[in-house]
Amino acid sequence: MKVIVAYMLAILGGNTSPTADDVKKILGSVGAEADNDRIELLLSQMKYKDINEVVASGTEKLASVVSSGGAVAGVAPAAGNAGAADIASAEQKKEEKVEDEGEEDGDLGDIFGEGGLFGSDD
Repeated sequence: MKVIVAYMLAILGGNTSPTADDVKKILGSVGAEADNDRIELLLSQMKYKDINEVVASGTEKLASVVSSGGAVAGVAPAAGNAGAADIASAEQKKEEKVEDEGEEDGDLGDIFGEGGLFGSDD
């Protein structure tokens, strides 16, 4: 994930075609280790693709994913029902902890399409 973020930061900074060195420089500026294999994979998958189209496609796919949880957190406890609020709060903290553990740099699978990080090369 950090490689993708560094790539997108380069684009936001005005570099329309970031290189591996550009991505490594951004990662190095924050003390992050650069994984050459992931950088090369990203660059090969983004070759000839417009970042705006890739983000739009990914956004559409993520919008179709059903999210769960969080519904209990928005409900105010009724008077005399503080025990239920404590349980709901503990469950919410438990869910947040599980979500935090899942945010490591791992394989994102096919989140942006078939054939790699950002779809096919068609």
